[in-house]
Amino acid sequence: MSDRAHDEAPSPGAAPGTDPKAALRAAHAARAGSAAFRAASVCHSIEQRDAGDAGNAVVADAAERNASWQAAHAARVAVQALAVLSESAPDPAADSRCARNAAAAAAQAAQLGRAHDGDSEPAVAACRAALAASQAASTAAGRDALGADEALNAAADRAEAAAVAAAERAGWVRPDRRLPEMSTGLRSPELMSMLHF
Repeated sequence: MSDRAHDEAPSPGAAPGTDPKAALRAAHAARAGSAAFRAASVCHSIEQRDAGDAGNAVVADAAERNASWQAAHAARVAVQALAVLSESAPDPAADSRCARNAAAAAAQAAQLGRAHDGDSEPAVAACRAALAASQAASTAAGRDALGADEALNAAADRAEAAAVAAAERAGWVRPDRRLPEMSTGLRSPELMSMLHF
């Protein structure tokens, strides 16, 4: 089969008449959106707990303040990756990299959430699940798959779902919680290019 014919062949999971790139875009976007929500939820959880302990000397500690800032940064990076994905033309390789970057940022946020929660058992489990989701997303976006391997994408979807469930058990994610809108901040062309790779 020629390279052109291979590129135009529909993916095994695509319905007849469906643009394969559009179908893959939807899947990668859903996973990136979920990861961004996880990251923002951890950030919000840390901020809310610190606000509740505003009079506690522990919160005044520089490490605690730094954890809150780092969590906000991780959430912003995840949202930026999602924004890059939504603003570009469908491209399985680029879309999967955006989903990978969002998952990586969510894993960073989970590590901060675990430390902030004092390494509680649910927090440790949620952090492990987040790291597994990040690894699965990275594998799906790897140069051998380029975001188009059905089995690897499915594995990444399952890992993301497991990360969400674990984050809910840790109290970071609440399906009924409405999160404040997260700004993507200043996005330079260089940053946008980095988020694609």
